[in-house]
Amino acid sequence: MEFQEYLPFWAKLTPEQQAFLARSITRYDVPKGEIVHNDSEGCIGPLIVISGQLRVYSNSDDGREITLYRLFERDVCILSAYCMLNSLQFDISIQAEKDCQLYRIPAPVYKKLMQESAPVANYTTELIASSFSEVMWLLDQILYKHLDSRLAGFLVGECQLNDTLQLKITHEEIAHHLGSAREVVTRMLKYFQSEHMVEVSRGCVTITDLKKLTETARDSLR
Repeated sequence: MEFQEYLPFWAKLTPEQQAFLARSITRYDVPKGEIVHNDSEGCIGPLIVISGQLRVYSNSDDGREITLYRLFERDVCILSAYCMLNSLQFDISIQAEKDCQLYRIPAPVYKKLMQESAPVANYTTELIASSFSEVMWLLDQILYKHLDSRLAGFLVGECQLNDTLQLKITHEEIAHHLGSAREVVTRMLKYFQSEHMVEVSRGCVTITDLKKLTETARDSLR
């Protein structure tokens, strides 16, 4: 699939703008686990996911991570291009959760198109609104939902995402997703195990009662 098919505004660009963008966009592969972007690198421009899965996360001052949202095939990450957004600053990092193929549009190129083309500007506004919607949903979870519900919701979501009840994931990785401490996650998983919802082993969480786990997660499911 050519990059034009990932950009809804492509047909509304002038021939000159199309040529400008085509000369500038790059495609590259990223292996699972690699950091695609971190907040010390500055603005890299929009990223388009051809295949794979990205995790967009934030780091607290004490080094704790929390997943803001994920990006899948055909998704576009606009927060990696925050320098184009006047008066807005985002300290985010992006990691490949699976082997990925990506397109990258250099920030100066996209900013120029956004300034010249109303369709590009409108599309960018929609992406920003969608990203903030994800972040606001997460904030609501953190402020108003109990960790047992959030953890259960995360596990149910991982089951759906990976189509398996056996999750190859560590307590540390779960803590990074939830913005919690590993010790807290471990205690909660032990409680879930005592309630016969999961079985915990090294590097693995197996869901044994998906229905009960889903009921526990009801306040944290979309």
